[in-house]
Amino acid sequence: MGLSKKILVAAKTVLFYLGCSLAMIVCCSAAFMLVPFLDEKKQQFVLTRFNVFILWWSKWLCGIHYQVEGQENIPKGPCIVLCNHQSTWETFFLQTLFSPLSTVLKQELLSVPVFGWGARVLKAIPLDRSEPVKAYKQLITEGQNRVLKNRSVLIFPEGTRVPIGEKAKFNRGGASLAHLTQVPIIPIAHNAGLLWPSKDIFLKPGTISVRIGEPIYSSGQSKKELYEESTKWIEDNRDSLFNL
Repeated sequence: MGLSKKILVAAKTVLFYLGCSLAMIVCCSAAFMLVPFLDEKKQQFVLTRFNVFILWWSKWLCGIHYQVEGQENIPKGPCIVLCNHQSTWETFFLQTLFSPLSTVLKQELLSVPVFGWGARVLKAIPLDRSEPVKAYKQLITEGQNRVLKNRSVLIFPEGTRVPIGEKAKFNRGGASLAHLTQVPIIPIAHNAGLLWPSKDIFLKPGTISVRIGEPIYSSGQSKKELYEESTKWIEDNRDSLFNL
């Protein structure tokens, strides 16, 4: 990339984050007034208007488009959503696909002003990763509670954002939760890290590919089988999307 293009990308990225900050103020002000009077599904709709703005703003300003394959595989009822984690982009995007949705996240994120409030409203499942045994039990207990209340659960089984070219062992919590609740796993793979890298603030123009797999049904499968099938699907499709 030439110097002039680098300067343009940098300028657009700065403008992008300024726009995000202003949009957050507007969206949060509206949400604070509306959310207490809405049911759970409408609460998510209101709170994810910021996500929709981010997707549009990054497309219009920074040239980050996206294409989705397999959206017809999303079930009407609750499911366990398992997705690879590369950037911030997919955390915004997935909230707009599944509703109502509870996201598994780091406990310390609840302390972030405004974000923490929104996460609580959306019934997020905060885990203390410094205590893995306790975190696993909490995921199973609270995850089951969410599914029983007809909410889907989003889990990033790598546990953190993993830069392209690196790999992390997938945790087994999602497969265990699916086995316990007998709801399907929806595996998702994407290559957002190519345009919105985890360790780089600059956004690159291009098209993100998202692939949604067919449901992996829990009935008749062991936890190990569910884990192996979902992990293989995500890893294989993630790697193939890197090479598009």
